[in-house]
Amino acid sequence: MILLIDNYDSFVHTLARYIGELGLDRVVVRHDAIDINAIEQLNPEAIIISPGPATPEKAGISIDLVRYFRGKIPILGVCLGHQAIAVAYGGTVYRAPHPRHGVSDKIHHEHHALFNNLPMPFEAARYHALCVTHTPEGLIEIAHSLDGVVMALANDVDKVYGYQFHPESILTQNGHHLLSNFFVCAGIIHNAFSSDEMPEMIKAG
Repeated sequence: MILLIDNYDSFVHTLARYIGELGLDRVVVRHDAIDINAIEQLNPEAIIISPGPATPEKAGISIDLVRYFRGKIPILGVCLGHQAIAVAYGGTVYRAPHPRHGVSDKIHHEHHALFNNLPMPFEAARYHALCVTHTPEGLIEIAHSLDGVVMALANDVDKVYGYQFHPESILTQNGHHLLSNFFVCAGIIHNAFSSDEMPEMIKAG
């Protein structure tokens, strides 16, 4: 089961649908409706922290759960979730030099496993006014936008990863593939699903 932390954002429903289309069970819980003990009792295979309209410090349990569960449960942060991961490790989040809202942009990656078998660059949706401005020790930058903003972070030992862009957006190429790459990194599935495979999987489901 995948625990999806909802930071009061409509994109969480699309994320949940994508996870289901990958054949995985998921539970969606608001960021202020769960605590560390409850997460331990749920014993999820992975945790995904959703996008949201707030700052990381106002994203409920998001920062605390990263600090507590890193190295114990694989974690993926999307947009606000990605920023919360950076803050949890000691990084800094500030206003982006050029806010992006509903813009498709080219993402240049470092051929990390999160981007296995994906084009370089690829197109992805950006919806954010904040960004990671200082990457802390313990995280590495594995993707950037053309304007130099950090688009993905990773700690392979802790199995903690962040996407600043939105894999679940219709503007993003290979969204299911991006999410399935995370589940491969997390050890939950063995092979990622290509975008060509997804229509048949969704139809069969």
